[in-house]
Amino acid sequence: MDSVSLRAIRRPDRNHLQSRDGKEGFLASGKLYHDSPMRIIWKRGFIRLVLVAGIIWGMLILTALLFHAWSCQSSIAFFSALCNKSSKIYEVIQSMGLVTPPHRCPIPVADDPNKIVIPKRRSPEKYVQSLSYFMEDVTATNGSQSPPLFGGNITWKQRDESFKIKPNMKVHCGFIRNGGAEMAQKDIKYVKKCRFVVASGIFDGYDAPHQPSNISARSQKLFCFLMVVDEVSLEFIKKNVTVREDNEGGEWVGIWRLILLKNPPYDEPRRNGKVPKILTHRLFPQAQYSIWIDGKMELIVDPLLLLERYLWREKNTFAIAQHKHHRNVYEEADANKRRKRYARPLIDLHMKIYRYEGMEPWNPKKSTPSDVPEGAVIIREHTALSNLFSCLWFNEVHLFTPRDQLSFGYVVYRLGGLFKFFMFPNCEYNSIFILHNHTREHSSKVEWVKSLDEFKKKTGLKESRGGLGLWIPYPGNLDSVVLPSVKRTSKAG
Repeated sequence: MDSVSLRAIRRPDRNHLQSRDGKEGFLASGKLYHDSPMRIIWKRGFIRLVLVAGIIWGMLILTALLFHAWSCQSSIAFFSALCNKSSKIYEVIQSMGLVTPPHRCPIPVADDPNKIVIPKRRSPEKYVQSLSYFMEDVTATNGSQSPPLFGGNITWKQRDESFKIKPNMKVHCGFIRNGGAEMAQKDIKYVKKCRFVVASGIFDGYDAPHQPSNISARSQKLFCFLMVVDEVSLEFIKKNVTVREDNEGGEWVGIWRLILLKNPPYDEPRRNGKVPKILTHRLFPQAQYSIWIDGKMELIVDPLLLLERYLWREKNTFAIAQHKHHRNVYEEADANKRRKRYARPLIDLHMKIYRYEGMEPWNPKKSTPSDVPEGAVIIREHTALSNLFSCLWFNEVHLFTPRDQLSFGYVVYRLGGLFKFFMFPNCEYNSIFILHNHTREHSSKVEWVKSLDEFKKKTGLKESRGGLGLWIPYPGNLDSVVLPSVKRTSKAG
């Protein structure tokens, strides 16, 4: 070895040596290979640059995650609108514990479904003894016969009369003959035996079926689990989930019996979804009790426990959750506009009609906890008054916007307090299910319309079979109606 290598000082890295003249190198095969000082400096600088760039990039990612987490919790409308809870980013930050999970509280249900005593008698009918429905569509106002509408050509006078409760009533309630939403005979035969129903629905391939959990053997025998689908959803389900067929031709996904509605009655899938949701008593007329749960949800509480908790314990016939953010229907309408859930000018027109007809913003003096429900879970006994309420609620959805939360409180108001219901806390609502993401984002052209002039110029944007009350001339003067001011304090939208 030469004198330089003999005088080399060993560093912590056993192969990295430094000579006394300041040169560095690596020992390989007994020889010391030198790099020039400039090359060593360049290498060190490059390594530092890579490390700094990596740290900055990591900090940017963390900052983005923290900002997204903050936006999901923010009460500022602009920032909360940036939160996409169906995104992969939201799933990541939720798994990291950076966002608050849905507010849940224990539901005071009974301990054992097998010990629940089912009432032997129906609840007494106090105000409506007999309820019947219009089955034929009426002639259009221009004298020509219009195509049958599922919800009927309801006149403003008929609508007004339907809110006047009498012992014997006949109202529009969907299912006008030849208006669409037909069931196959095999399904009609099957649902005739269903007295206790858990119902759900999937339209336009928007969700996949989720199997309920914690269902007792007693409830499995007692309840019919009915999943209402359109043809698009049925095809989607068959491509992605195992569907079995029984001896009568019935189609099943796990515990769910698939019920196909042929010929969807509306142009808008969201409006089609309101048929099984609100008109459960019409779709399954033999049902005495029903629990509706949206298609994106997985039921995790035994349905018999739900009936005992929300209906039988305090002798209710209708139960629905309070909305997490809003009590005022005008605030909910404002949030719907911000989230582009329907055409903004049509939501405004809808609310102007309600305001003209005396609908006041919610205040603590009202007899109900809120005018805005969380409608994804509805628990009902199908009494005449409960069925009438569902019919009138659906008629508002048929005439105006498909956003049923905007119509619920209005129908309660028009019935003058005669319709009693249990609106339970939102934290209990969040304990009934596990929420799953939709298969895709829903969007329709009508949601992006900014003015009524756009509808006049582009007639293809207007629904042809729903929302017709927004186009039929209203008998009152809405020009002077001013909507109540809304203070945007919620995270919704």
